[in-house]
Amino acid sequence: MYFPKFTITNKILKNIGIIEACREVIDKAPLLPYYEKQFRDDALIRTVHYGTHIEGNELNIDQAENVIMGKDVVARQRDIQEVINYRMVMRYIEDVGTQSDHAEKVDEELIKHLHSLTVKKILSQENVGEYRKKQVVVKNSYTGKVSFKPPLSVAIPFQVKDLVAFINSKKEQDIHPVLKSGVVHYELVRIHPFLDGNGRVARALSTLILFLEGYDIRKFFSLEEYFDKEAVMYYEALQSVEKSDGDLTKWLEYFTQGLSIELSKIKDRVEKISIDANLREKLGGKPIMLSDRQLKIVEFIQKTGYLQNKAFDGLFPMVSEDTILNELKGLQGSGIIRKQGKTKAARYVMK
Repeated sequence: MYFPKFTITNKILKNIGIIEACREVIDKAPLLPYYEKQFRDDALIRTVHYGTHIEGNELNIDQAENVIMGKDVVARQRDIQEVINYRMVMRYIEDVGTQSDHAEKVDEELIKHLHSLTVKKILSQENVGEYRKKQVVVKNSYTGKVSFKPPLSVAIPFQVKDLVAFINSKKEQDIHPVLKSGVVHYELVRIHPFLDGNGRVARALSTLILFLEGYDIRKFFSLEEYFDKEAVMYYEALQSVEKSDGDLTKWLEYFTQGLSIELSKIKDRVEKISIDANLREKLGGKPIMLSDRQLKIVEFIQKTGYLQNKAFDGLFPMVSEDTILNELKGLQGSGIIRKQGKTKAARYVMK
């Protein structure tokens, strides 16, 4: 069985601490169904777009979103198909990840099926869901330089079996799920079992591990954007393992940092949106929908205690006073805030 080699450094501990804190907030945050769907849709679009873009897909994020929504897009057919396929991959791992019985969920057939979904109508049929039969080299899609040489094709079935055994082993359950996900991500990239689509399969399998281990975090997150935004760092982090004689420490520092950054952003958004849900509870469960400006006003008043006209420019640069006053009237009408005084020196406070 495969045994990963790494050290739990202060960086990894710090990142895991941030991840756990953010997970607690996100999982327990009261959100309206509208926002819940909005967060998941946003994560899906970013996952599919950046997960294919890092492999050389030329669609921009708006085009990718249109493809996901079934709209016509004028672009290279391969790029469109890659987005369609990766959307199917994400749907599949969501289905697997939400099943109640997680025992022995990951096997070779699942990995091959992930590949089949990833390269449908892209690779020739004999290579879909099948291990490669020849030696290949892995190139950085941005620089064109050879990143590393994967193992010989004859070794693939044995190494994938070892990886599956690691994933399902009860003895490995003391490894933190985020670290386990990172290990699986790297190891499948290293084995490079297929002719094409290995990066996407590795990232999808890594995400599935998180889902199965109870770290789906409401499916609000996308690591793909982190990988793609600094693609050179992504490849360097992967290459660090081979340069360190198989030690995954630097890779896991990079991987856990990515998830901590992503979840921190989501936590901040969730906390802001949750003001809406908390107010709804105070108003006896009456459903309300606040605009982004109204949310910002409520957040400001909750932090400072009140809002006056003289603070409008700082809070909303380039927005007219009449527009802000209309937002305030809406909040007053909903019974969320009240006005103290009648002049421009009046204060708006929580009701």
